[in-house]
Amino acid sequence: MTESLLQTTVVGSYPQPDWLLNRDMLSKMVPRTRVRELWRVPEPLLEQAQDDATVLAIRDMERAGIDIITDGEIRRESYSNRFATALEGIDDEHPGEIVNNRGQKTTVPRIVGRIRRSKPVELRDMQFLRANTDRLAKITLPGPFTMGQQVKDEFYKDPEAMCMDYAAAVNEEAHDLVKAGADVVQLDEPWLRNNPEEAKRYAVKVINRALQGISVPTVVHLCFGYAAVVRGGKPTGYAFLPQLADSIAQQISIESAQPKIDLGVLKELAPKKIMLGVIDLADPEVETPHKIAERIRSGLKFVPPDKLLPAPDCGMKYLPRATAFGKLKALAEGAAMVRRELS
Repeated sequence: MTESLLQTTVVGSYPQPDWLLNRDMLSKMVPRTRVRELWRVPEPLLEQAQDDATVLAIRDMERAGIDIITDGEIRRESYSNRFATALEGIDDEHPGEIVNNRGQKTTVPRIVGRIRRSKPVELRDMQFLRANTDRLAKITLPGPFTMGQQVKDEFYKDPEAMCMDYAAAVNEEAHDLVKAGADVVQLDEPWLRNNPEEAKRYAVKVINRALQGISVPTVVHLCFGYAAVVRGGKPTGYAFLPQLADSIAQQISIESAQPKIDLGVLKELAPKKIMLGVIDLADPEVETPHKIAERIRSGLKFVPPDKLLPAPDCGMKYLPRATAFGKLKALAEGAAMVRRELS
């Protein structure tokens, strides 16, 4: 049964081709509003071009030997803005502004009415992925807590109520994605660590609402931000992590290769499965399979092999494509090395 141990996967995104998207412009942002000028292909041909680029991403992940793949989030300007701006109650055309705890200003959508999902957003993405691979297929959605941190609220004046409506919208979408063939559904919740005190009040509650009734394995992903955007040192521990033991998600995804966190914290998440980041996305060099294997072994000191899924630290969209492919190939080979040791 060792072939089912240490299943490799990706967090979500894969590099978009330069002919599809202005990667130089992208390198300076993680869009919260829609930024349609990022796309190099005119609107009438854009979906066709995104389809072609999605097939390239799928084939790269397959060729690299990854067990659980995604569509590479090729159709997205960021991990969150495509879904978040497609909901009712959101004004993306007349954005607002929020200021973080470092004084940095960010352009964000405004909430001007009750948040509702009036139509599917990622359904065709999942249908296309399912039609183009026989691998296990994962689809990602922005989490309700994170979306609630990326808007200017001019309607609710109650963050928990707002995030509960986000959660209901995510849940409706997730059910449609499972019907379309998703083997795994992942919520991206990187902002849990940005506002841990607010997260402690209601994040698990809204995450559980978002995942309510989902019949396939579910994941919550945390990170400290894209390595290409968050420069300099990262924290060596999460301000909000053990609390996720109370969520109904079966898997928790964390980055650990770049920040080198103390993996002892994983014991507090039992009996969850752990998607462990073992690829450092800040390192321009492609790790050797031996380095990946070493990082996996470090995780196995705290998590049994049937509960560990090696992965990159975060999404790979900001990497050069050749680098991303090389790192994924090393991931698959490193996991295979450790798998053989377990046989």
